[in-house]
Amino acid sequence: MKNKENIKELMDHLHLASDREIRFDEEAMMAAYEEKSTNHQSLSIKILSIFGGIMACLAFLGFIFMVQVFESQIGMGIFGVICIAGSSLISRISGKTIVDTLSVSFFITGFSLLGIALSTEGDIIYPVFIALALCVLFLVQSYILSFISILIINGSIFAFVQINHIYNLPSAVIILQAVITTFLFLWEAKIITKNKVLSQLYDPIRAGMVFSFMFTLAFLGFKSFFRIDNEEFYYYDLIPSVVILITILYVVSHLFKTLQVTDITYKILMYGLTVLFLLPTLLTPTIPGAILIILLSFLVNYKTGFVLAIIALVSFIGRFYYDLQFTLLTKSILLFTSGIIFLAIYFFTHKKLSAHEKI
Repeated sequence: MKNKENIKELMDHLHLASDREIRFDEEAMMAAYEEKSTNHQSLSIKILSIFGGIMACLAFLGFIFMVQVFESQIGMGIFGVICIAGSSLISRISGKTIVDTLSVSFFITGFSLLGIALSTEGDIIYPVFIALALCVLFLVQSYILSFISILIINGSIFAFVQINHIYNLPSAVIILQAVITTFLFLWEAKIITKNKVLSQLYDPIRAGMVFSFMFTLAFLGFKSFFRIDNEEFYYYDLIPSVVILITILYVVSHLFKTLQVTDITYKILMYGLTVLFLLPTLLTPTIPGAILIILLSFLVNYKTGFVLAIIALVSFIGRFYYDLQFTLLTKSILLFTSGIIFLAIYFFTHKKLSAHEKI
């Protein structure tokens, strides 16, 4: 009820503030709000639906292999495509939570069976997965299936790069993910007002890109666990780190506009402190990437991305500290210096915000 009152207050305020007569279709707006509230599912429910689908998929696949239902890869491939098509149709027809869970189960099962069927066909599995995920993304327009489709697209690209040991392409993948994610956050208003399809796909695509970006950074940040120790790989880490740093500075400029910061000296000081703080992290793109998501989420008040990025940042800092080939004293000095810079940024930002609130 509070949201309805806010909508009414906003319309009344626009009527009073404008010199011209403004007309709103209040009945249509309230009807759209009621429909969205009725069909809206919390993120926790959606996550539980995805995990429920994964568990059901694993149980079903275990049953299939236990009873040896499929003896041919062609049969598994055909059944996999049928599962993907059927789950997409079910999800498009009904938007209920339990139906979504069922469709997720068949959706993941379909891709799993199709992946097993194409496992002996070389790299053809990756374009097939990407093409199917894109079809589901634009034809079904379901939140959960669209979210999973984005994960499949990003995962297929990164898996192709890793399996074929193309050590310069992970940098391109990270840069592309960082740029696309930043674009989605900063151009949110224009994207969701472009047309109805984009407005429906915006939330799952943004969530999928944030999770994909974090997963990619986590894979690189913990690459020693995956036995990836190629020296070329470390060399190419520097390129996306620099690009992400530039992107962070661009996002900071947007934060200045949002906070109505006009003091040139203050801006230069904040830019300098940002670069100074991120300079030691150029050895890995993980920390700048997490900070980028934190700033973007703060800018648009995206709580899920903010919490995920905070958790990722703590993990990446710990791993970065552990991997540094420095003495314990040098590591302590780096952490101490970073903490001082963080406190300085907080001090100047808090002072500016306090002054702005008084005005």
